[in-house]
Amino acid sequence: MYRTDMYEGLLAETVTLAGANGDVINAYLARPLGAGPFPAMVLAHHMPGWDQWYRETTFKFANHGYITITPNLYFRAGHGTPEDVAAKVRADNGIPDDQAVGDLAGAMRYVRNLPYSNGKVGIFGTCSGGRHAYLAACRAPGFDAVVDCWGGRVVMAPDQLTKNFPVSPLDYTKDLPCPILGLFGNDDTTPSPEQVNQHEAELKKYNKTYEFHRYDGAGHGFFYYHVPAYRQAQAVDGWQKVFAFLEKYLK
Repeated sequence: MYRTDMYEGLLAETVTLAGANGDVINAYLARPLGAGPFPAMVLAHHMPGWDQWYRETTFKFANHGYITITPNLYFRAGHGTPEDVAAKVRADNGIPDDQAVGDLAGAMRYVRNLPYSNGKVGIFGTCSGGRHAYLAACRAPGFDAVVDCWGGRVVMAPDQLTKNFPVSPLDYTKDLPCPILGLFGNDDTTPSPEQVNQHEAELKKYNKTYEFHRYDGAGHGFFYYHVPAYRQAQAVDGWQKVFAFLEKYLK
């Protein structure tokens, strides 16, 4: 809780870390200054790439008291503007799931090992990042909470599976070790309300701790203030739910 007499300070910088297969990749780190210890967040960026919105969101989490790191999941595709790099990744049919999980696990280890960490690490993602966050939480032991914002293709039909995406993330639900918060727009098609229902049913089947919130009048990407998909009221409520959830499980 912010008070007008409290000390505030943040540090934000680009760092490097060991990701999948020990590859060194870059990441954006923002952290509160002060004695700590602080909980930590790993952010899985969306298909538009390692972009400005995720820089700002990294800073947002840090401003709320979380050591926050956003690894560049597209590092191996080369460098340039986020748009150019993301276009190359799309042309390559996305990045391999195993690679994304390895990079996010590396980011988790990085922040957990910082001397001012409290040892708790959550993961957050939107769009394809929501899918990657869910996969990482299920497959990389050590996450304490996961926030999936409209993660598309968590539920995949057999004909959607590829070399890069060999298993539907839904099939890993039994391995989910931590609570999950899901935020979805009822006007979305990826995931559709029916797919969100399937995801929820699978969580119930395995007695997982979860909170799903669905928003009327909102579609895909309703947090993104810089595009027409933005929905102010739903986004404000969604962010409140994100920080209440993380306060409960990480602080």
